[in-house]
Amino acid sequence: MNENKRFNKWDWLHIIPAFLIVICCLPFTTLPFDRKIQIAHEIVKVTENYDVYFYLISFEFILLGRSIHLFLYCILCLIYFNRYTKQLLEKYSVLPTNHPTIRKWMLTLIFSQIFIAVNSFGHMTTLYGIKFSIFNTPSNVIFSETLYFGICGGFFFLQNFVLFLFPKILYGNISYTLPTKKESLLEEIKSSLVKQEKVDESSSDFEIPLLKYLETLPFIKKEFSISQMSFDLKIPERSLSNYFNKNLNISFSEWRKNIRIEYVCRLIEEGSAKNITIEAIASNAGFASRSKFIDAFKERKGVTPSVFIKQAANNI
Repeated sequence: MNENKRFNKWDWLHIIPAFLIVICCLPFTTLPFDRKIQIAHEIVKVTENYDVYFYLISFEFILLGRSIHLFLYCILCLIYFNRYTKQLLEKYSVLPTNHPTIRKWMLTLIFSQIFIAVNSFGHMTTLYGIKFSIFNTPSNVIFSETLYFGICGGFFFLQNFVLFLFPKILYGNISYTLPTKKESLLEEIKSSLVKQEKVDESSSDFEIPLLKYLETLPFIKKEFSISQMSFDLKIPERSLSNYFNKNLNISFSEWRKNIRIEYVCRLIEEGSAKNITIEAIASNAGFASRSKFIDAFKERKGVTPSVFIKQAANNI
């Protein structure tokens, strides 16, 4: 789960199909309402002989093209997902804990869409007089109207029902952790938590699993969020939010900044951050940018990271 909601240049490619649809449909969206009603009645009366003409391309091309577009898009999604999986393995030598869930969800949706695309393409080609056979069975039998609507209707229902089979994805509550070899900072994190806590009896249910969870240093990931913590600890997000706000008297966001800064300070004092830049330190601690890291560090330590590094070097 990425907290950065900004578009990058590749995201705009997904808008191209919508842009083309707007261009093609614009002449009809501006028609008088009476004419729209007339077209709607014509479509209802004769569903296989639309008297509709688009600029630049034919209506038949749109019917066939959307099936081809859907099929190609699914194939590209498979290629992208496999490539991303390989990149994760190359970078971390292990897949995130959420990967099997996302993989099942992705494959279920992709293959259902591929089946719909192939079935739609076969039906449309048969509808417009293109005849062929598959295993000596005529295409008009395989892609008959009854089978077409039955299969497409079933798979459209399935693709919506699939979300209920993956509730963690449905509710946006899926996250991951990656193993790390750095566990020497646990005591430092424990001490920082004790200074911040205002503990009552109800907080005891959170302390042990939380401290054990922090051994994996999940907070050094830029994507670390309270939703991730909720999923990984199997604790409702609302309960965690109440724990931070009421028991620790601090928001999750501020708590996350605190433990990240404590983590950085420990690295600096141990000399682990001696030969890397401020940008690299900020990135390794999970901060989105150098400026946000410096502001958070100065707010908590009273000095900039550069000054703190010099002071730590003089104390050695």
